[in-house]
Amino acid sequence: MKTRTTRSLLAAAALAAALTACHSAAPREATAHVQAAHNGEPASATRDTDTVAAHRTAIIPRPLKTQAQRGQFEFGANTSVQVNAGQAGERRVADYFAAKVRALRGFAPSVAETQTGSKNTRNAIALNLEPDLAIGEEAYVLDIQSDGVRIRARTEAGLFYGAVSLWQLLTADGGQGATRIAAQRIEDAPTYRWRGVMLDVARHFRSVDEVKSVIDQMALHKLNTFHWHLTDDQGWRIEIKQYPRLTQVGGCRILAGANGRDAQGKPQPYCGYYTQEQIRDVVAYAAARHITVVPEIEMPGHAQAAIASYPNLGVTDVVRKAPRVSPDWGVHTYLFGVDDSTFTFLENVLDEVAGLFPSKYIHIGGDEAAKDQWIASRKVQARIKSLGLKDEMALQSWFVGRIGQHLRKHDRILLGWDEILEGGRLPANATVMSWRGTAGAVEAAREGHDVIVAPDRQLYLDYVQSDRDDEPPGRFPASTLRNFYDFSIVPAELTAQQSKHVIGAQANLWSEHRRSFDRIQTTLYPRLDALAEVVWSSSRDWNDFQQRLAPQLARYRAQDVLVSDVAYAVSFKVIDGADGQPQLSLSNQAGFGEIHYRSDGGDPDPMSPRYRQPLSATPPLDLVATPFFDGRPLAAPRRFSARDLAGLSRRTSAGLRPCREGYNLRLEDDAARDGGRDGERAALTVNLIDPCWIYPAAALDGIGAIEVQVGQLPYNFQLWHDTDKIVTRKAVQGGALEVRLDDCKSAPIARLPLAAAKRSDGITTLRSRLPAHSGRHDLCFVFASGAHDPLWALDAVTLHPPQ
Repeated sequence: MKTRTTRSLLAAAALAAALTACHSAAPREATAHVQAAHNGEPASATRDTDTVAAHRTAIIPRPLKTQAQRGQFEFGANTSVQVNAGQAGERRVADYFAAKVRALRGFAPSVAETQTGSKNTRNAIALNLEPDLAIGEEAYVLDIQSDGVRIRARTEAGLFYGAVSLWQLLTADGGQGATRIAAQRIEDAPTYRWRGVMLDVARHFRSVDEVKSVIDQMALHKLNTFHWHLTDDQGWRIEIKQYPRLTQVGGCRILAGANGRDAQGKPQPYCGYYTQEQIRDVVAYAAARHITVVPEIEMPGHAQAAIASYPNLGVTDVVRKAPRVSPDWGVHTYLFGVDDSTFTFLENVLDEVAGLFPSKYIHIGGDEAAKDQWIASRKVQARIKSLGLKDEMALQSWFVGRIGQHLRKHDRILLGWDEILEGGRLPANATVMSWRGTAGAVEAAREGHDVIVAPDRQLYLDYVQSDRDDEPPGRFPASTLRNFYDFSIVPAELTAQQSKHVIGAQANLWSEHRRSFDRIQTTLYPRLDALAEVVWSSSRDWNDFQQRLAPQLARYRAQDVLVSDVAYAVSFKVIDGADGQPQLSLSNQAGFGEIHYRSDGGDPDPMSPRYRQPLSATPPLDLVATPFFDGRPLAAPRRFSARDLAGLSRRTSAGLRPCREGYNLRLEDDAARDGGRDGERAALTVNLIDPCWIYPAAALDGIGAIEVQVGQLPYNFQLWHDTDKIVTRKAVQGGALEVRLDDCKSAPIARLPLAAAKRSDGITTLRSRLPAHSGRHDLCFVFASGAHDPLWALDAVTLHPPQ
C-alpha cells in the first residue's frame, strides 16, 4: 500500500536535507569546507579535496577524482545544452538530461545543435563525444566553470554518465527553479565493468512499468547490467512462440493458503508473463540507458513450471504425471530430463531468447539441481553409463557443456551460478556467478574463467535490513546499508593475475517475500546506492557516503520512489534502571543524529527534549521519537506506547529470540490480521525447522497471566534433505501453545489451546493463567500441534498481573 500518514511523508521528505548536514565522524574542517563549496567560495588548497569533494559534489557513486575550482555556475531557464549537429549520440544524452532536469527542477534546458567548432559555451552545457580522447570506455570528464559546463567522453555511455553526475549536482538542493553549483573538475571512470542488479519476477511478477522503474534507478547510479530472472519452479514469465503452454500453464499458479482463494473460497490463479513485444520494449528501454539486459532461463533444476507445462521434459520414468506449478519456496526436485528431445526443446527456447536479447551473456542458472530424480531414473542412469560419465554431478557438467556449445552458435557466452563448476570442466569461455559465498569465484578465477561475485550473505537483497518490529518480511541475518557498503569484491585468496578475472559484482533481489512493488523499492533503496559505490568507485568512505546519500534520498522521493529509512529510525528497548525500575532506551541503527522525543504522543521537533540517557518508563506512556541533524528529521517518527506495566512487557516475535539459528525468516501472513482478504497483514518471525521462541529474562514478579497473539501460515517450503530435520511436537488438547520455564525441555507451566486460532486465517489472541514465580526467567514457547503444516507462529507476547 502506498497510503501513508501526512506526518510520515513530511518527515520522510525532510530526511535527505537532514543527512546533507550529517558529518558523523567527519572532521569539522571538512564540513566547513563543504559549506564553503556550496556557497561558491574557493576551497583551501591545503585541504584534501578528494576527501571533501564527494560531499560537495553530492554524487553517488563517488567520482574517481574531483578538483575544486573558483566560482559557481548559475543554471536556469536560459541555460542551453549544446551538441554537434548530426551527432545522434550527443543529442540522445542531451534529451535524456533535459527530461531528467524537468522532472525535478520543473523546467528543461533547451537543446541546441551547433556546427562543429562553433560552440559558444557561455551559460551553456556542452556535450562532446571525442573518440580519440585518452580515457576509458565508460569514463568522462566534467568541467564546471562559472561561465559554462563541458562534458567530454570517448563513448556515448561515458557521456551519459557525465550527464547523470551533472544532474545529481543540479538537483542536490532538493528545490525547483534555478540553482547554482560550485565550479569543479571531475575525472571519473568505473572500477568494474559488470555492475549489476538481478530481479526475480518468477516468484512474484512485476509489470513492465515496474521493471522500467528499476532500470531507471540503475541508470542514475551508473549500474549497467540488469539480470532478469525469468523462469523458475513458481512461474515461467517469457513468451516462447514454439511452446505456448509455457506461459498458458507455467505462467500461472495457485498461491499457498488464503492468498490462493477468492472471496468465495475458490482457487484463484496468480498469473503473469511478458510477451516478446514487451521483452523487446524493455531491452530497448534499458539500452537507451546503457544497461544490458541479461536473461536467465533456469536449467537443469528450478524447472517445475516448465515440466508442469510439458511433462515429457521431465524425468518421465520417475514422474509419470504433470506436477503443478509450485506455490512453494525452497529446493525442488524436478529436473529436466536428458533425452535428446529435451535438449531440442531447450535449444529452441534459447534460439528465441537469443533473438530477443542482444546481450553477449545468457544465464542458464545451474543452481540447486537436486539429483534425486536422476538418481532414481533407469533412463538417466543408462545415459550416464552410455556417456562414460562418473555420476550425476558429471552428468550436469555434460548438460552444461552441451548447452554451452549451442550458445556458441549464437556467439553467446554461457553464464551460470557457481554450481556449474561441479562435476567436470566448464566450457572455456563460460563465466561463473558466485553466490554461495566467494569460494566459487576463487575456484573459477584460478581455472581462468571470468567471475561475477554475488554472495548471498553479503549482496542478497531479500535479507531483512534490521531486527525491528516494523521490519518487512525477509530472511535473516540482517543485511544493513553498512554491510552492503563494506563489501569487498575481490576475494583475498586470489593473486593479482587471478583477480583480473573478477569482472564485477551484482546484488540479487529474490522475490519470495516481496509480493508488492512497494516492498521491492524499499528493499532496493538505499542499499542500491551502497552497491553502486562498491562496483564503481576506487575508494570508499562511510562518513563521506552518508553526506552524499542525503540529496539522493530526496531525489528518490521527488521521483515518487519509495525508500527505506530503517537505518535511521528510532528503536525502543525496555531495560532495568539502577533502582530496578523500568527504563526506556532509544537508539538507531546508524548511530548518529540527535534523538528528540515527546511524551504526549505528538510528533517531536528540534525544540522537543533531546534524548541523552534512558528515560523513566512509567505507564501510561505514549512516547514518539525522531532523530534529527541540524534541525531536520532523519526518519519518520516512531512510537512506543504502554497503557500499563503489562504494556512494558510486550514483545513481538522480532523481539523474541529464536531457539536455533538457520532457517529463520520473517514471513508475511497469508491473510489480514482479522482473517479477511484485505487489510494489514502481520509479519511473523519464525524458524522453519523448529518453531520455538525464547522471551529472555522475563520479569515474573507479580505476573499471573499471559496473553499471546498467534497466527498460522501455510508451510509452503521445500527443504529437500533438511525436511527430515523439521521438529514437530505431539498434539495435546487438540493442539496447544506450550509455555515452558527456563528450559525448552522442561514441563509446560501453561498450555493455550489452539482451537479458536484454527478457525481463523488471521491473528488470534490466546490467554492463560501462569503460576506465580519471582525474579527473572527465560520463557520458552513451542507449539504442540502434531504437525508442521500449518506453520504456527507467534505475533506478540504480553505478561499480565493475576486476573
